[in-house]
Amino acid sequence: MPIQESQAQAAAPAWAEAQSVTADYLIFYSSRDAGGKLWCPDCVAVEELVAKTFGPVEGPAGVVVYVGQRPEWKTPSNPFRAGPWHVSSIPTIIRTRDGARLVEDEILERLSTFVRE
Repeated sequence: MPIQESQAQAAAPAWAEAQSVTADYLIFYSSRDAGGKLWCPDCVAVEELVAKTFGPVEGPAGVVVYVGQRPEWKTPSNPFRAGPWHVSSIPTIIRTRDGARLVEDEILERLSTFVRE
């Protein structure tokens, strides 16, 4: 299934949208700037691998959720840091069926195995 992008941002209504996602995987990234660039260098580092993994029609269902711009993300009250997902670092990929996750460099090292488990 092609990768989808949630319209979720750090605002409360969007957080409710992220909670109701039915995809197999949630992919938490930094938000994009006006030029379309992710501000987080770790997110940029995994973006191509994530697109290759979740982009094809036969790939697993994944939804990208943007956590906000840098000042929003760095705020301890950012709603993505709270339950049910408890995201503490980006990028983070969470398998929704069991809550298992890969964080930062783990994505580059283990994503292909993780999506087959």
